[in-house]
Amino acid sequence: MSLEQEMQTLGQQAREAANRLRSLSSGVKDAALLAAAARLRASRDLLSEENAKDLAAGRDKGLSSAMLDRLELNDKRIDGMAEGLEAVAALPDPVGDIVGQTVRPNGLRVAQIRQPLGVVGIIYESRPNVTADAAALCIKSGNACILRGGSEAIHSNLAIAKLLTEATGEAGLPEHAVQIVETTDRAAVGALLRLDAYVDVIVPRGGKGLIERIYEESRIPVVAHLDGICHTYVDEHADLDMAHTICVNAKLQRPGVCNAMETMLVHETVAQAFLPGLAKALQDGGCELRGCPKTRAIIECAEATEEDWRTEYLDRILSIRVVDSLAEAVAHVNDYGSHHSDAIVTEHYAAAERFLDEVDSAAVYVNASTRFTDGYEFGLGAEIGISTNKLHCRGPMALRELTSLKYVVRGTGQIRE
Repeated sequence: MSLEQEMQTLGQQAREAANRLRSLSSGVKDAALLAAAARLRASRDLLSEENAKDLAAGRDKGLSSAMLDRLELNDKRIDGMAEGLEAVAALPDPVGDIVGQTVRPNGLRVAQIRQPLGVVGIIYESRPNVTADAAALCIKSGNACILRGGSEAIHSNLAIAKLLTEATGEAGLPEHAVQIVETTDRAAVGALLRLDAYVDVIVPRGGKGLIERIYEESRIPVVAHLDGICHTYVDEHADLDMAHTICVNAKLQRPGVCNAMETMLVHETVAQAFLPGLAKALQDGGCELRGCPKTRAIIECAEATEEDWRTEYLDRILSIRVVDSLAEAVAHVNDYGSHHSDAIVTEHYAAAERFLDEVDSAAVYVNASTRFTDGYEFGLGAEIGISTNKLHCRGPMALRELTSLKYVVRGTGQIRE
């Protein structure tokens, strides 16, 4: 069977599963998720063994420490995957929710009700926990999914998917509710993007090159998880101790993820007092600093280029710019950012409100780390990506965002005059 035929089969099987999933009760779906969580915990040794193969291959390929961190499945992350499944099971089921209902003058009752999207194709890189998160959210929202992870995580992804499908199948879900593309052949991505007869939406999660390819080739609507060029602006009215803690966390807590800070902006009136201590903390943490001329007049660091302001490093590298006003900070964020997650640190109410109002990003923060942009942290159980789109959904894409609305109209014999 050719690759194209294999992908067609995946699509057909997913459509059949989706038709069954949409009518399953919340109880059946929740039981399946809990069974899957238990299976992951019970298979910790297997997951570690398979993940070790991916890590070894990654080291041989020269992946950075940040990328290897994204790839690693340690005990804490395996527990986190299981907890994510349990958290999704505990959430209200969005399917069937009545969003609005009106009665027309002629007596027609018009309601909008949440329904599954159908079949969701998810294309992602590096992080194997996405396999569990995506499957859980699709199952709970009544969608079938076709997962295509990156080649660097192939052993981990296949092991997770196998455990999930075994556990959910035994709990009563359709056999093909969750399917994974087993080949690392890049042509499989193109074949998936041509399955418009079966797949209703594509959700990509990865680097800029992957996203650009998907936009160019897809025949299917795309909800993109674009790059995360996230900023923290330290205002002239900031509590500098708080700002120090927030900025160190936003950059170093986990540098290789999309909600990590990539550029820090500092008001010129506090730059002299703030930057030396922060620079030492970041450099002690192995972070390379690149700064504008005003920054380099205060601390020793490399020169930031125009390209640096537009770069998602996903590594221990930070660009720093000293600005003369809140307006300049907002303009920088909107011009150079990816509209993902951006924060201001300030004790000034009006400055905070202006930043929240004028920064055009999916998530904006006051006095908190951008690292919180995450479905689990937002109380959504998990997410399959952070949408920077403005249509359908924006921000963490979780249960509600995996549904659409259907009009249900009930009458008593009305006809249109």
